[in-house]
Amino acid sequence: MLKKCLWLIVMLVTLCVFTVACSNDNKDDNGNGEGESSSSEGIIELEFMGWEASPLETESVKKGLEKFMSENPNIKVTYTPVPNEQYHSKLLTMLAGSSAPDVFFLGAEEYRDFQSRDVLMDLTDTLAEDPDLSLDDFIDSSKQIMEIDGSVFGISSTTVSPVLYYNKDLFDEANIPYPPSNPNEAWTWEEFRDVANQLTIDEGDTQFGVYGLENLYNNIPLVLGNGGDVWAEDGSLALNSDATSEVWEKVKQLRYEDGASPAAQTLENIGMNASQMLQTGRVGMIIEGSWALQELATMGFPVGVAALPKIGEKAMTHGQAHLHSVWSETEHPEAAWKLVKFLSSEEYQLDLIREGLWMPNRIDMYSEEGIKEWHDESIHPEGFLELAPFFKDAQPYPFALGTKIAVRDAIIEEMEQYFNDDKSLEDALDNIDTRSSEALSK
Repeated sequence: MLKKCLWLIVMLVTLCVFTVACSNDNKDDNGNGEGESSSSEGIIELEFMGWEASPLETESVKKGLEKFMSENPNIKVTYTPVPNEQYHSKLLTMLAGSSAPDVFFLGAEEYRDFQSRDVLMDLTDTLAEDPDLSLDDFIDSSKQIMEIDGSVFGISSTTVSPVLYYNKDLFDEANIPYPPSNPNEAWTWEEFRDVANQLTIDEGDTQFGVYGLENLYNNIPLVLGNGGDVWAEDGSLALNSDATSEVWEKVKQLRYEDGASPAAQTLENIGMNASQMLQTGRVGMIIEGSWALQELATMGFPVGVAALPKIGEKAMTHGQAHLHSVWSETEHPEAAWKLVKFLSSEEYQLDLIREGLWMPNRIDMYSEEGIKEWHDESIHPEGFLELAPFFKDAQPYPFALGTKIAVRDAIIEEMEQYFNDDKSLEDALDNIDTRSSEALSK
């Protein structure tokens, strides 16, 4: 009887050991067991969400994800594009309901606000331990945006900056030299304004000289180049300055004194966006983000690109782009990091840069050899390479360094009332100070 009991005990112990061994053998390539996988076949399923700025951009993202999944057959990524204007409210709702995607786009301006809500996975140690990626690989503007008090909660996707686009045909017809691509040779404001007036023809369908500078994103580089700033060292707002006043006054003159710049409502009434206005010759120049080149390059007209004009001693621009972040409650942190890492890689960026949508955020992609990898003469206009330092050395977009989205929104509202209504510049800037102080105190 005793021998029989001992035999049963030995058999049970053997069975337990065999079961544990089988369980370990079932781990996937990441070293994860069934808890890291969403199916019995060992496939990890990641939800990835971004905004749709344009169908072209969405297709570019999907092409990149196909490449990622081919290189990582144990990870399946489902991408959900959301209309741009609905994106952040939808993401906040999903995060509040604990139903957020594993990985998501996060606007640079919203990044610090979302981090303060404790919904982003801390990537600091993961990045530091990764042998293939370092914070020092990134250009300075991207690096400054990513770091929050020495920690990282999102990886920069790329960089984009405001630049000047122009219709070469209109310049040729008016016998006007093209704007300089080299930032060191950028037009002064007086030169720029003179050309905008020359390109303005108020006969029949009005041809305007320039559009886009009444947009805060596009005129902030002029403020920075004029010696102004958005933030003071103590974190308070520093926008109310002589530098800002001079820039906004000059921008307003283009519309009200010169008739050289249309209001946004004019474009809405015509039924065209800025790129279409440029293509059809309704405007000679537009100030727009560098991402617009992807669309402009397909529109069948000779487009040129140049440095922004300068008010002050130096032509400047700023750099920023969305980040890719991981939800703090994701069940698949290792797979999510793999995806985030890929989405910032040179491999992923190259196709999007070649198409004119993005510019590189990696330092080595601005080397002579690095530029050869992405520069495409059929997409990038003549003189484009002279702009490369403009992107590489750009200041970080100031509103990507702030934590309160309400401050930016208040500035935009007051600025628009100054440009479109009878509000005085003094009242607009005073209101900006008051509203910003209230927002920062909360």
